[in-house]
Amino acid sequence: MSVLPTKLKAAAVAAFCLSALASQAQAETVLRVSNWLPPGHPLVVDIIEPWGEKVAEVTDGRVTVEVMKAPIGKPPAQYDLIAKGAADVAYGVHGYTPNRFGLTSLVELPFQSNTAEALSVAYWRVYEKYLKEADEHDGVKLVTLFTHGPGEIYTTKEAVTSTDQLEGAKYRVGGGLANMVAQRLGIVPVSAPSPQVYEILSNGVADGILFPAESVPFFKIDTVVKNGTSVNGGLYATSFFVIMNEKTWDSLSEEDQKAIDSVSGEALARIAGQAWDNADAAGVKKMEAEGVKIIDADEAFMASLHEKLDGIESVFLDAAKEKGVDGEAALKMLKEEVAKESQ
Repeated sequence: MSVLPTKLKAAAVAAFCLSALASQAQAETVLRVSNWLPPGHPLVVDIIEPWGEKVAEVTDGRVTVEVMKAPIGKPPAQYDLIAKGAADVAYGVHGYTPNRFGLTSLVELPFQSNTAEALSVAYWRVYEKYLKEADEHDGVKLVTLFTHGPGEIYTTKEAVTSTDQLEGAKYRVGGGLANMVAQRLGIVPVSAPSPQVYEILSNGVADGILFPAESVPFFKIDTVVKNGTSVNGGLYATSFFVIMNEKTWDSLSEEDQKAIDSVSGEALARIAGQAWDNADAAGVKKMEAEGVKIIDADEAFMASLHEKLDGIESVFLDAAKEKGVDGEAALKMLKEEVAKESQ
């Protein structure tokens, strides 16, 4: 019997294996993340990049994540850019596009939680049970939802110890439900992107700012603000999304989709919340080192805040009713889940 066929068979097998390996290498998917924040921001370094590492790990390197070095559009445009395929993944703020994501006001309400972790995890659970059916995130694959830490009061002059001091004062407010909170408290909202807050505070365009603790030193206004007032449960929170282009998601194998889901959703919401809580703690430490005096709102101040903001949850309840969602049940579940996560 001739050995030539055997050699030819071996060569064919070897060629097939090499071809398969080459095909596998070519099949690797790189998810490009649109990034509009400075590369050192905690949202990028402590949330998106660790998620990317986990994606590579659970897919055995078949899917990797690359954070783009230059923005492809302004923050309010991120959702539509991803829906159209300008990049594969993006993060963003729901409140940057008013009247589009009515149900996200659920977690932007005041006095919800003292930690981003508890609120973010509770948020995802409520989304899965009640909000998902409304399909507000149509046209994209929703990777996760989360919030930053509690929004507090920071001023360039005197400490705020009463709602009377807020009446007529000009504060930079980021958008979303925070604008309504400010207006109900008599604050005159000043709109400006986060990178411009130093300029508007140092030039006296605004008297103060509503911000999470992390953002004060990150945007270098810890040298401008003199006082901070911490509100129990937060004066507001901001709702964030992480999304993926639908075609990109559909192009992944079912195995890789399941793997990515396992490190997204609630798992990523928890990581995001923890990252923001750590950044807030570091922010407070940095502010104190710069001489910023931070006080807790006392009982009388808190009572006045609750009185002025009473009924503000109707913003969410009305949006929920319009979209066929049981708003009362969703709000009740959020409070219960936050309480569980806060123990």
